[in-house]
Amino acid sequence: MADDRIRRQIAFLAAQLMYQRFETEYFTAKRKAARQLGVEYRYRPADLPSNREIRDQIQAMARMHEGEKRLEHLLDMRIEALRLMRKLTRFRPRLIGSVWTGHVRHGSDIDIHIFADSQSIVTDTLDDLALPYEVERKRIVKYGEERLFTHIHIDDRYPYELTLYPEDKAHYVFKSSITGQAIERASIAELEAFLRSENPDLDLDREVERVEDHVDRFELYRLLLLPLEGVKQNPRYHPEGDALYHSLQVFELARQERSYDEEFLLAALLHDVGKAIDPADHVLAALQALEGTITERTETLIAHHMDALAYVNGTLGARKRVRLQQSEDFEDLMLLRELDSKGRQPGAVVCEVSEALEYIRRMADEDDLDE
Repeated sequence: MADDRIRRQIAFLAAQLMYQRFETEYFTAKRKAARQLGVEYRYRPADLPSNREIRDQIQAMARMHEGEKRLEHLLDMRIEALRLMRKLTRFRPRLIGSVWTGHVRHGSDIDIHIFADSQSIVTDTLDDLALPYEVERKRIVKYGEERLFTHIHIDDRYPYELTLYPEDKAHYVFKSSITGQAIERASIAELEAFLRSENPDLDLDREVERVEDHVDRFELYRLLLLPLEGVKQNPRYHPEGDALYHSLQVFELARQERSYDEEFLLAALLHDVGKAIDPADHVLAALQALEGTITERTETLIAHHMDALAYVNGTLGARKRVRLQQSEDFEDLMLLRELDSKGRQPGAVVCEVSEALEYIRRMADEDDLDE
């Protein structure tokens, strides 16, 4: 089957399968593509396209469907991966998964293998780096043998999944559970060499420094939201309990009403963050803390959500009442006011802060790609 035309067709079909996330393994995608072309019965492994050929096709599809923003996003994730890998050098990190292979989609984790005989050494390092994380242990039974895997999930500018292995596995050849083939992975040196070869004009160290200095607005939102759990409210007006529970209720209601409206959802989620800063004037405190990280519309909704309450109660002064009615955001303010009042139910089911932020982050990322 040594036919360049067939080889290119297999590469194209395999790339489609991986780009559309029907397959995540190169080898499986190649075999399925060969089967679709009716040539699987006579293929030889050497005749199949290489992973690099498929990766090139995936990137071509991404450029066509998503534009150059997609490649910029992939480069940003790889630089972000390098930044953390350098911090974890002592654990001999290896980048694996879609960020390394190139078929990353929005919302994908940055997957890294690390090697240490003690989990506490790793988590102590993460504590020193002030990185928020959660440890997950998974038991998997395969071929009658039970294995325990330790995953450390880091909630940073991008989500990470670190998989911890013993130190003596650092030079072990890891194989895919599906194909039995060695998985693709990159050390720090290999990732640096790859980035420099793909981007000759890139000042890699400067880019890593830029990422290091970057303030992630979603991390700021998280840091402002979490203290609300300790803000106990007057049970007469807030029978549901703390201010964080209330904020998440309002967000859930907003998601039901305006699942597509990033600015409105942010206002719903963040409208009370100032209560953990200055309860005497929580609106001004929120606006000062959020300055430069929200749009003018979101700022307006937060700034006037208490005016909307006074409007509904009939206690807003005449001039302010007229200005509020004439505002182009008046209907949105009234909706936020309605949801603010409804989000006070004891026992209501809400999502976690991380889920709410990730939902809005995905919307922001998709908007960036559309620009």
